[in-house]
Amino acid sequence: MYDETAPVLIVGAGPVGLSTAVFLSRRGFRPLLIEKRAETSFLPRAPGLQARTLELFRSAGLIDKIRALETGNSREHFAGGILRTRTFAEIADAELLESPSLDGPHISPEAVMGCGQDRYEKVLAEHATAAGARIQFGVRLIEFSQDQAGVTAIVEDTGTGRRWTVRAAYLVGADGARSHVREELGIKRTGRGNVFNALSIYFRAPKLEEVMGGRKFILCYAHAGGTMVGLSRLHGRDPWLAAPLYHPEQGESPDDFTDERCVEVVRTAAGVPDLAVEVLAKVPWEGAQLVAERFRSGRVFLAGDAAHVHPPAGGFGANTGIHDAHNLAWKLAAVMRREAGDALLDTYDAERRPLGTAMAEQAMVRNRIRHGKAEATDPGEMVDDIIITLGYRYFSTAVVGATGSQVLRPELDLSGEPGTRAPHVWLHRDGERLSALDLFDDAFVLLTGADGDDWVKAAELAAERLGVPLRAYRVGPDGDLTDDGTWAASYGLEPGGAVLVRPDAFVAWRSPGAAPDAEDLLGSVLSRITGRGK
Repeated sequence: MYDETAPVLIVGAGPVGLSTAVFLSRRGFRPLLIEKRAETSFLPRAPGLQARTLELFRSAGLIDKIRALETGNSREHFAGGILRTRTFAEIADAELLESPSLDGPHISPEAVMGCGQDRYEKVLAEHATAAGARIQFGVRLIEFSQDQAGVTAIVEDTGTGRRWTVRAAYLVGADGARSHVREELGIKRTGRGNVFNALSIYFRAPKLEEVMGGRKFILCYAHAGGTMVGLSRLHGRDPWLAAPLYHPEQGESPDDFTDERCVEVVRTAAGVPDLAVEVLAKVPWEGAQLVAERFRSGRVFLAGDAAHVHPPAGGFGANTGIHDAHNLAWKLAAVMRREAGDALLDTYDAERRPLGTAMAEQAMVRNRIRHGKAEATDPGEMVDDIIITLGYRYFSTAVVGATGSQVLRPELDLSGEPGTRAPHVWLHRDGERLSALDLFDDAFVLLTGADGDDWVKAAELAAERLGVPLRAYRVGPDGDLTDDGTWAASYGLEPGGAVLVRPDAFVAWRSPGAAPDAEDLLGSVLSRITGRGK
C-alpha cells in the first residue's frame, strides 16, 4: 500500500533536521529524512555552537568529531563580544555593544565553539546514517495527510519527477522559515513580521584581518557609507561574512548587488578603498520575528525556523532549533516505545513554544540596540545570552514542582530546581571522571545520597511497575558515584533527599529531604511526567 515506511519522517536536512535524525537514531529508531537540496550546506552559516548544544552532541556520542572541526581557539571570538564602529579599520576605537557571559567549567563540561554548518552538517549526516537513519537528498515533500495511526506523505525526486508515498508514525517539519509543512497545516504565526532585509556576502579578503589588527569578535558592525554592515568570521577561517541591509520600500533588491557593488560595500565598510576582495557567494534573507501559534498538530511537529524565526542575535536560531530537536526526539522515542503516553508529546509545545517566543523577543531587543534604535527599557530587559541558551526553564506536565512562570529569569540559576537543566558537577565512577550530565541520555535518572537505599529500591519498583527506564545512583562515600562533597548542595538536597532527572538532563522533580512512601510518591511522579496519569 505504501512505497516506503518509517517511524518518523523528517523534512529538512539543516542543523535541526539532521540533529533530529541523530537523536532518534541514537535511541534505536531509523527515521527517514528528506531534503530538496542535493547535499548539505556549502556555506558557513550558523557558526556559533553554544555550550548546551555541545552538551547534546556529547550525549549523542559525537562531541569529539564536532570538536575536531574547530579552527584555533574560537572561544576568543566569543570573548570579543559584539562591536560597532565607523569602519572596520577603526576597530581599535569600536564601541562594545554586548559582552555576553560565556560558559565555564563550573557551569558546563563543554565550551562554546565556532564552526560553520557547512562542516558540522556533514558530521551530523554521517553520524545519523551510521546509526541507522536514512537520508535522501534531492527529494521534496509534495503533500501529506494524517489519521489516528500515522501520517501519509507524497514525496518527489527533484531530478526525475518520480513520486512515491511514505507512511510514518510521525512527521517533523524542520524545513525552515518558509516551511511547507507549516503551510500545509494552516498554522499561523504571530509577531512583528519583517524587521529588515539583508544580503549575506561571503568573501575572501587576505588583508582584512591585518586591517583590523587581528581583533576577534562575534560580530562587528560598521556604519560608514550610510548603511549598517555586519561582519563575522566566527568559524575562524575563510570566508568572511558581511551582511549589508537593503530597503525594498526604496526600490532596492538583491539583484542590485552585483559582485562589483558587493566589493565596494566591503571596501567602504572596511575603510580601505583598494582592499582586495573576492566575492564567493551572495544570499538574500529577511530578518523577521515570527512564532508559530502551535508547534504540534496531531502527529506533525514543527521545529527550528519552521516554528520560530528572529533577527540574528548570537546563535539563538540554530542552537534553539537543535534544542527543539532533542526535546522532541526523546519524547517521540518514549511514546513509540510505549514508555509514555501521548500527553508527553503535548509538552513539546508547552515547553518549547514559550521559550521560542521569549527568545524571539530577546533577539528584537538586541537588534534595536545594535542598530542604534534602542528603546529606553531595552537595556534592562536584555537577558544574558547564557540564560537564553542554557539557563531557560520549562513549565509543563513533564515537570513536577516548578516554581514561578518566567521562562527566562534575569540571573542564571542552575541549582537543581525542577524545570531547569541539571547542574554540572564532576563525579567519579570506577576511577573515571565524568560530568553528572553524562548520566542523562536514554533513561530517567534518580540521584540520591550514599544512604539513599530506600530511594534506589523505590526507583526499581516504580520502573518495573510503569515500564519506564529508570536508573538510580547513590552519590557519596561508598556510593555508586563519588564526588568532592558538593553535589547534594548543588542539587538543592538535604540528607535523605533525591532528585529525578529526565533523559534531556532537565530536572523533572525533586524531594529536598526524605519522604515517606517513597515508592508510591516516585511512581505517581513518573506516571504524571510520562503522560499516563496524575
